[in-house]
Amino acid sequence: MPVGFTARPELTGTFGVVASTHWLASQSAMSVLERGGNAFDAAAAAGFVLQVVEPHLNGLGGEVPMLLWDRARARVEVICGQGPAPAAAAIERIHALGLGEIPGTGLLAACVPGAFAGWLTLLRDHGTWRLEEVLSFAIEYAASGYPLVPRIADTVAQVEPLFREHWPASAELYLRDGLPSPWQRFRNPDLASTYRRLVEEARAAGAGRELQIDAGLRAFYSGFVAEAVERHCRAEFMDSSGTAHAGLLSGDDLARFSARHEEPVMAGFGDWTVAKCGPWSQGPVFLQQLRLLERLDLSRAGFLSADHVHLVTECAKLAFADREAWYADPDFAAVPLAALLADAYADQRCELVGERASLELRPGAPEEVQPHLPWRAASGMSGYPGDTVHVAVADRFGNLVACTPSGGWLHGSPVIAGLGFCLGTRAQMFNLDPAHPNRLEGGKRPRTTLSPSLALRGGEPRLAFGTPGGDQQDQWTLEFFLAHAVFGRDLQAAIDAPMFHTTHFPSSFAPHDAHPGRVHAEPMGPGVHDELRRRGHDVVEAAPWSLGRICVVARNLKPGMLSAAASPRGGQAYAVGR
Repeated sequence: MPVGFTARPELTGTFGVVASTHWLASQSAMSVLERGGNAFDAAAAAGFVLQVVEPHLNGLGGEVPMLLWDRARARVEVICGQGPAPAAAAIERIHALGLGEIPGTGLLAACVPGAFAGWLTLLRDHGTWRLEEVLSFAIEYAASGYPLVPRIADTVAQVEPLFREHWPASAELYLRDGLPSPWQRFRNPDLASTYRRLVEEARAAGAGRELQIDAGLRAFYSGFVAEAVERHCRAEFMDSSGTAHAGLLSGDDLARFSARHEEPVMAGFGDWTVAKCGPWSQGPVFLQQLRLLERLDLSRAGFLSADHVHLVTECAKLAFADREAWYADPDFAAVPLAALLADAYADQRCELVGERASLELRPGAPEEVQPHLPWRAASGMSGYPGDTVHVAVADRFGNLVACTPSGGWLHGSPVIAGLGFCLGTRAQMFNLDPAHPNRLEGGKRPRTTLSPSLALRGGEPRLAFGTPGGDQQDQWTLEFFLAHAVFGRDLQAAIDAPMFHTTHFPSSFAPHDAHPGRVHAEPMGPGVHDELRRRGHDVVEAAPWSLGRICVVARNLKPGMLSAAASPRGGQAYAVGR
């Protein structure tokens, strides 16, 4: 596509704006704003709608990290809705099953479902609406039906034999009338009943809004949902190892969990400051890339020139190599995050960026401590590819929030009978190397790929953004941010510009493949791909409009003005506002 072409206008208004990966979620969130809710009420409503209408990308059994600016508190905050591994999870336990890796599908890869706690913590601590109001949109779509996007129908077709032979509750839900067709009206009555029962138990606790939200949390994590999850995990289901296994999750694991507020990790870039989640996510790689690119003066390269793509790709290789060696749950591992973001370290790492494409995975040694890349077994296991969703909201009160829910994919784990949703498979992101920071341990959060972003300019919150895409999230959103902050493109133009990413480093998902030197790139200007190949890059030409589904909202420098944009890629993401 032409570099300057935009598929949609950047939306601008004064009342409120939303951008999400599905038009029904965006419109539901806008409806909340129109009816007096704030950005956090709207994001929560959209989040639950996304669980219904994109079940191949996220669900009630998944997880959600969030970054927010609450005007009343005037600071950036993280809410960690990433659940930990079960207490019973251990390297020896997996090896005792004859496995060299955690399967990419099934029950062994399940962590505590953190999404519900994440959304309710956002609603309770920052919102104004009641649980029943926020859940009303999702209940309506689950009970009355929603249009099934083609990717859902395609996904179900791929796993039809697995459902029919091994996952009966999944077959009962998704194959009850045969293979579903694109755009048919699809219902999930069990999921609607689960939401309704959570609302009923919340109401029964009393009249207070916060009281009801806490009661809803208890119903999920200590009540009927936790009981059903424990029963489900005692059964054995086929997974990507080719053998049936039971899960390790228990009701006690759920009862111990709560989503929590955390401090963000932040780094400057000119007059911008970008905030990310901690090293239990891959978020700090965005900041490490910024620290390198700041020293390489990207603005002189020319937008989407071969120099531009080369420099960004080489910096990504270095940052993601550090992710592989160092990132993990900081409650369990000593992650040298300050050293990884320090000036001296960035100066040292910049010297590794040369004229030719690197084919090595080169983690650094911050504070002169030697890095350790994880040992992985040649398991041959693989799952079905999954993905993620995103929602970002800005309201007229000055609040912003970016949320990246994922997990609980319909094809990743069997449906829990009677509840209408699946558990997640995020534990596949642990490794079984006892010397590595991200090794499997009970109660530990896996180093997730989920990575919302919030950016300030001159100390004021300006952007909230994110994308689906696994390992690509902090490459596609980085390129969007550079297009806007360095090259001056407006939000929609920055999203619509040709995208690229590297798969040089190991994938976070089973079977953890790596492709040294490889760059996937949409069509660019004349000669760009050829020049990248001359420099040693293995360029894979991606189809136009195929990489990324970025969603962004913004508070503009002009007082009281709000903006939003969403990627046309995939044909589902939409921004709305007025």
